[in-house]
Amino acid sequence: MQSPLSKRLEGRRLILASGSPRRQQLLGELGLEFIIGQIKDYDETYPHTLQYDEIPAYIAEQKSKHFNGTLEPSDILITSDTIVAIDGDILGKPHNREDALKMLKELSGKTHHVVTGLCLRSTAKTVTISDTCEVTFDILSDEDIEYYVDEFKPYDKAGGYAIQEWIGLSNIPKINGSVYTVIGLPVQKLYKALMKF
Repeated sequence: MQSPLSKRLEGRRLILASGSPRRQQLLGELGLEFIIGQIKDYDETYPHTLQYDEIPAYIAEQKSKHFNGTLEPSDILITSDTIVAIDGDILGKPHNREDALKMLKELSGKTHHVVTGLCLRSTAKTVTISDTCEVTFDILSDEDIEYYVDEFKPYDKAGGYAIQEWIGLSNIPKINGSVYTVIGLPVQKLYKALMKF
């Protein structure tokens, strides 16, 4: 039996332009069929006039403009971006071990914001949305931080961590918002946006 969203999207082709296995898993768990698309290399800079909660939607839209393919009238392209923000700083993906250790020490014992932006694009229109979640870390010991970085190597994750991994299970006692936004795909907002699209 088809879900209401699958019925609504009948005859449309969804393209998820993301190499993230977490985003692919979440979209699949909505019961949707989709293909994986690629984004051309581009400079992920953004205007410094943007507030931190505006940056991911902007980058997601830029990603959609750099889609490595041609959209057909029945296609819906989905692009996404996630940032971690704390005390006015934007934490991207750590470049190396020292960078990851430094990020987690900065997050230790504090509340930070995770923002994920989405862009839905067809040949007819473009819709961007974003969602913000507050995440609170316990105070992390050096042993906790070093264990996590060395065992999980979170170099492809904004802020240097994934909430669904060991560090989130053991050291994140509180979030205010959707855990899926932290994972990288705010599926509730995506579901509603696709229903309207």
